Amino acid sequence: MTLAQRERQALAATMAETGPDAPTLCGDWTVRDLAAHLVIRERRPDTGPGILIKQLAGYTERVRRKVAREEFAHLLDQIRSGPPVWSPLRPVDTFANTTEMFVHHEDVRRGRPGWEPRRLDDRDEATLWSAVRRMGRMAYRSAPVTVVLATPDGRREVVHKGGDSTVTITAKPSELLLHAFGRDEVRIEATGEPHAVQAVLGLDRSI
Repeated sequence: MTLAQRERQALAATMAETGPDAPTLCGDWTVRDLAAHLVIRERRPDTGPGILIKQLAGYTERVRRKVAREEFAHLLDQIRSGPPVWSPLRPVDTFANTTEMFVHHEDVRRGRPGWEPRRLDDRDEATLWSAVRRMGRMAYRSAPVTVVLATPDGRREVVHKGGDSTVTITAKPSELLLHAFGRDEVRIEATGEPHAVQAVLGLDRSI
């Protein structure tokens, strides 16, 4: 199975274990709320524009809330089975869902105190490194300084150039990806001038 497929199954299992009312890292969304988001993303293409366009977000949210009232077990079954054959996401599952499933899996895992990072194998970390190199350019686009992402084994990527200072964020690719997606519950090391580090860590990193 691909990383996207494995993370999908693991996410559904973790959701079942934590229960529908558990918190997540997605604002005030519970696990049930997040499950409904994933379901409509893959099964209600009419709601897709509202995920990206603020003026259409109200419709998407109304549909999501309606779907969230379905049986929790049914929501999980739909997540496990993936996008249906008619879904525009089905042919691009690996591209569209590797980061989606990984990040939301961690949103559930890290939504409660006491979490620890998972140990992923080198191949999965390499896949996520490729992803964060792309995503980082969007996540840190408003940084007032140059931002470099680095891994403990020496890989480096300049994802944004700006100002006279440089901030380097070092971590495993999986942790870098979560930070690029706006999560603060991560294990990273940020180095540079203190004011520059504070500016980068305080960015709105939403993609």
